[in-house]
Amino acid sequence: MSPAAVHGTGPGPPSAKSTALVAGGTSGLGLATARHLRTKGMHVVLLARSETTGHTAVAALGTSNVSFTAGDIASPADVTAALDAAEQEGPLRIAVNCAGINRPGKTLGRHGPLPLPEFTELITTNLVGAFNLARLAAARMAMNDLSNGERGVILLTASAAAFEGQAGQAAYAASKAGVVGMTLPLARDLAAHQIRVVTIAPGLFDTPMLRSLPAGVQEALSGELLHPQSFGDPSLFAALVGHILDNPMLNGSTLRLDGAVRLPTQSQGSR
Repeated sequence: MSPAAVHGTGPGPPSAKSTALVAGGTSGLGLATARHLRTKGMHVVLLARSETTGHTAVAALGTSNVSFTAGDIASPADVTAALDAAEQEGPLRIAVNCAGINRPGKTLGRHGPLPLPEFTELITTNLVGAFNLARLAAARMAMNDLSNGERGVILLTASAAAFEGQAGQAAYAASKAGVVGMTLPLARDLAAHQIRVVTIAPGLFDTPMLRSLPAGVQEALSGELLHPQSFGDPSLFAALVGHILDNPMLNGSTLRLDGAVRLPTQSQGSR
């Protein structure tokens, strides 16, 4: 059986199409990933907080082999509902987390210490949410029949900030470094169930999160680009997701996808 057959692009279990859950799948990297998986013949369930963006994403992708469920990645009930929706279409083979938030704030800024709830919010969404998705998806995948030696793949998203967080990114960098740090233990925990875990750490990609930054900040970041000298297209992130799915030797690792960029010290509009 070819590697592609593991992930729903070839024959699967009788009368069951493989499914994928993409958290944060309604824009940016997640939407590009959902589009890529859908072209491979998988049914893709999008999980995100906003129903408005969810319905817009479904319309953009086309109504066949794609559906949306509103929810918070850090909520066990919401992720469980999304997994239930995915398994109505077939066995869950892929779970991708692209959900995340970034609200810059210096540890000690003009208005005093960073409010602890702001730090906690980023850790909860970006790190606790990633683990919540991984643990609940793994429980479903562990029930799958083996297909080419594995039962499923979990892909998480970190950031270049996990390695060189900027001023004003203590919370964001900590949350993404946590994702990097748990990747290998997760892979080790789930190896007995034939489930792989891989994290991608993107650099500067042309996403709504980046485009929400002030124009001056975007210009400053563009000056840090080496080669290629352009913000990454989300389709390139999705292409790496596809390669990870097809390459069973990728497990327990964090892959930087950043065009050799290293983030400068300057914060991104932090107060």
